[in-house]
Amino acid sequence: MSKKSMWSLKLSTAALVLIPAAVGINYIGKAFAEFLKLPLWLDSIGTILAAMLSGPIVGAVCGAINNIIYGITISPVSLIYGITSVAIGLVVGALAYNGWIKNIGRAVVLGIIAAIVSAVVSTPINIGFWGGQTGNVWGDAVYASLILKHFPVWMASFIDEFVVDIPDKISTVIIAYLIFKGLPEKLIVLFRGDEKIEKL
Repeated sequence: MSKKSMWSLKLSTAALVLIPAAVGINYIGKAFAEFLKLPLWLDSIGTILAAMLSGPIVGAVCGAINNIIYGITISPVSLIYGITSVAIGLVVGALAYNGWIKNIGRAVVLGIIAAIVSAVVSTPINIGFWGGQTGNVWGDAVYASLILKHFPVWMASFIDEFVVDIPDKISTVIIAYLIFKGLPEKLIVLFRGDEKIEKL
């Protein structure tokens, strides 16, 4: 798909229907991770799947709506982390449309890229709201260790975020990728609103 259509604000009916479904998937993923007390968030599966299916604009919208709803209903601070979700949706959507979901290997690389984006965007927020910590036990243990070794706060905070984001985003992208590859091509074309899309 061309870059002009990839960034188009004209969304197909299927893409509009996809948005609430993706937000629901995000909630299920997050609830699953919390119920099992996993060292992951799994709250971006729907956002990343939507980005793969309908591009960066839909991915960004899903990410934003997800954080707005979560912020209003459960945790107000989630509102500011909507910036991270939007960034992930934009980057994953753009790369997916340029061939980064052709195989599992590229999906893993895409997960690493998403983790880097998440850590870069979230670190200033973590520093501003939490003194650099993420609230994740695993990551914050790394943060405490680095601070004791006199690492700069920004570096300790970035690593704190990154060590959690790496397994989280790789897992999330792989799950979204497997769902994506399991969908019929005709449905994928419908979500993208492009009848001339090449076979993936």
